[in-house]
Amino acid sequence: MLSDNKTEITPTEITLHGRAKINLTLDVTGRRDDGYHTVKMVMQSVALHDDIRVVVTRGEKKPRGIVLSCNLPYLPRDERNLAYRAAELFYQKTGALLETCEIYIEKRIPVAAGLAGGSTDAAAVLRALNALHETGLTDDELCEMGLKLGADVPYCLRGGTMLAEGIGEELTALPPMPHCWVVLCKPPFGVSTKEVYDEIDAVELKDRPDTAGMIRALENSDFSGVCKRLSNVMERVTATKRRQIGEIKACLEENGADGTLMSGSGPTVYGLFSDEGRARTASKMLSRRFVDTFLTETV
Repeated sequence: MLSDNKTEITPTEITLHGRAKINLTLDVTGRRDDGYHTVKMVMQSVALHDDIRVVVTRGEKKPRGIVLSCNLPYLPRDERNLAYRAAELFYQKTGALLETCEIYIEKRIPVAAGLAGGSTDAAAVLRALNALHETGLTDDELCEMGLKLGADVPYCLRGGTMLAEGIGEELTALPPMPHCWVVLCKPPFGVSTKEVYDEIDAVELKDRPDTAGMIRALENSDFSGVCKRLSNVMERVTATKRRQIGEIKACLEENGADGTLMSGSGPTVYGLFSDEGRARTASKMLSRRFVDTFLTETV
């Protein structure tokens, strides 16, 4: 038994995967009065993930609040980090007692890559804290909270194969994509999503994704049909000024990719492969030139 002058310190922890996403289709359908763009897109989770470990400690004499650390030294560890803001929002909205909440992020997903790396970390923090504090929030309630952090967070909370509409928060589950291997390759620069949207506002979008056809292909487990309908209106804007996107696509195609596309606002390009051997060859070829090259698979 503890003596009267000691406080029982009780840490509890959980580690979750925050998975990357790719866009099978991405269409920008309009712009709201508040400045947000409306979209219609089909998104898919892949196995590439960050590890997010959350430790909640009660009973410390000097509670430390939210403490975030990461294996990448250049990432912010305060409210500039979406995972940190997710913890702040959780405690604010739920009223759960905050003594010490430690968040450890092992980053594997490239930063500013169009793969929802920040959003998936934030989603994992919300899920972890909901479990650790036993607050009992439903998926819908978590998604409502997540939307305040970013349009991709609700999707990252659910994952899988989804149609996203509105500003990204209106989610409809779709039949799972046929399993395939995915080679991801990010060129050595980032892309500002805001700048891409500004560029899209300045041009007329004529060639739009066949989202209905993509959904039919998924319903029929038609991998070839999925690959034929890969389409992203942002790619046409981003790739115009950034030639490496086209070079990566060409390399993937030359090495047997069944379909290629840029994900999100970029600059990451991916190739879908039905054959693991071809995927490994393509990954090896691209990794000679681009450090951020990953062989993964759909989940």
